[in-house]
Amino acid sequence: MFRFRLLTVLSVLAGAILFAIAFRSGKNPEVSRPSALRDLVAGHGDHTKTGIDVLEAEKFAPLRGKRVGLITNHTGLDSYGHRTIDLIARADGVNLVAIFSPEHGIAGVADESVANQADAPTGLPIFSLYGATRRPTKEMLSGIDTFVFDLQDAGVRFYTYITTMAYSMEAAAQQHISFFVLDRPNPLGGEVMEGPVLDRDRTSFVGYFAMPIRYAMTMGELAQMFNAENKIGADLRVIAMQDWHRQDTYDMTGLAWVAPSPALRSLRENFLYPGVEILQAAGVSVGRGTATPFEVLGTPWTDPARLLEQLSHRELPGVRLTATQFTPAKGLFSGILCKGISMDLQDRDVFQPVLLGLEIASALHRLYPDQFQVDKMIGLLGSQSTVERLARGDDPKDIEASWTDDLTRFRQTREKYLLYH
Repeated sequence: MFRFRLLTVLSVLAGAILFAIAFRSGKNPEVSRPSALRDLVAGHGDHTKTGIDVLEAEKFAPLRGKRVGLITNHTGLDSYGHRTIDLIARADGVNLVAIFSPEHGIAGVADESVANQADAPTGLPIFSLYGATRRPTKEMLSGIDTFVFDLQDAGVRFYTYITTMAYSMEAAAQQHISFFVLDRPNPLGGEVMEGPVLDRDRTSFVGYFAMPIRYAMTMGELAQMFNAENKIGADLRVIAMQDWHRQDTYDMTGLAWVAPSPALRSLRENFLYPGVEILQAAGVSVGRGTATPFEVLGTPWTDPARLLEQLSHRELPGVRLTATQFTPAKGLFSGILCKGISMDLQDRDVFQPVLLGLEIASALHRLYPDQFQVDKMIGLLGSQSTVERLARGDDPKDIEASWTDDLTRFRQTREKYLLYH
């Protein structure tokens, strides 16, 4: 608790310094990197050190003499806001050859396929892994002997950065290229698992491995599990974090929040995302194109009063639901008035986002069986039995209970690859 309060105070002070300097200089405070802020952060030292911070402290020794391909985007920053791209490009004895970007592109703002481009500060090519191909090609890997991966994940199975890492590990193994993961926190913490385990015959770009929707592992831990369990055979090394513990959610790390993708603008939205996002494919706007994605959901045909009445009889801890309406500026139902519910996250410790998603899906299926397309939830839920039981009208609590054995087996597998306690 002391640590959290201290970091809060320091964050306020840091913000004041940024604002004052930006006011005098006319610069945007979000991109200013004043030495006063650097000194403040360095002075207290009580924050999680990510993989890039640790590698930087080691003066990039593990990469000396290497020709590096870097998989990263706008989240690839050290604790002071310096780009991993620039740090590796300037590192003594390291040759940064090419950059690779995931879904949403190098700047993290694209909502469609991304083309290859060039990085303006370094002049290096940026190969898109969410465009013509989603796997690094042999041509892209020409002249590279080491891959470095530095992306901030969302802690959710269907978030595509996971698969980008795994596909890149597979390509690296095939081309005898070593693979480094610069580890980062799981923003949802490393303890709570929730949701059905992915059916083994439903692997895809939004589901690489048979694991639950919330898997409570870091990217470095996932890389170790994928490499061993899928027998990838990559020459893998994880640069582990320092001062991160399994109970730590992102706001306990002392690190600045950087939205990993356009719609995940806050940690609050990240916590809602695992359960709300599964509803979109069934024909529900989940708030994309509004100021509060994943905090609202609705359709043109929903009656908020009827939906809330259905949900009022259910046990939904940690979240308060109220009627709302909104008009998305883009995405599903763009420009059309949607009526539905707003979700106010009040207690993350007891909140179960996937259960919330199931409860809302169950209620919408009862109320609007012709409009709500429950079968289309299979893509992200990844569990045929879960979708079939929702379609039959089974109680969501009973559906949740049916996941227990699979979650127990996953927990046992996962345990072998954990790096933090």
